[in-house]
Amino acid sequence: MNPPGLFITGTDTGVGKTYLTALIARQLASQGHRVGVYKPAGSGCDEENTTDSQYLWHAAGCPLRLEDVCPQEFSAPLAPHLAARAEQREVDATLLRTGLEPWKDNSDIVLVEGVGGLMSPLSDDDYVADLIFEFGYPLIVVTADRIGTINQTLQTLITAATFRGGLPLAGVVLNQVEQSEDVSRDTNWRELEQRCVPPVIAHLRHGSLEAELEVDWSALAGHAKH
Repeated sequence: MNPPGLFITGTDTGVGKTYLTALIARQLASQGHRVGVYKPAGSGCDEENTTDSQYLWHAAGCPLRLEDVCPQEFSAPLAPHLAARAEQREVDATLLRTGLEPWKDNSDIVLVEGVGGLMSPLSDDDYVADLIFEFGYPLIVVTADRIGTINQTLQTLITAATFRGGLPLAGVVLNQVEQSEDVSRDTNWRELEQRCVPPVIAHLRHGSLEAELEVDWSALAGHAKH
């Protein structure tokens, strides 16, 4: 039987998917869970800086091998299939899927982080939403606490609800990605609470290591469809 899991996606790039995934991993690991962390493909991976996979791996307590976290990494800050071509390589569509297997066999709960948003291409034929559908893990949508978040969040939720008959949705996390004078922050939380299905389950303040709302991540993960 496959372990439960969560798939973390965003309304866009740079909204804090890796930050939230690492936060969840740390919380679950501190509760005694064996946490698997998987990123099917990554781009913009600069050897001189800490990569997303390193960040996730350490947050989960360094399970398995670092290379198991993200088996396909590329340097260019482009969609993975384009970043691969810049290196005269191709994204392995089969590995996008089979790369999850080591984690399923060695984890109590698996966290999968996508690239960009639901309709971000992973290969010539695959979107992030395709893997969400195939893996069956409930979806956490991360959205940035800034002007435009209401439209972006609702568009993402509508896409999730209609893609291949509907993806499993667990909740929305509003993330304050930067300090600014953006007055929309005074109303974003309330507006999203009123409009989002599923609900907003957490609000992360800039620089905070903890969600302001207590979230039972393992319970949310238990709603996977297999």
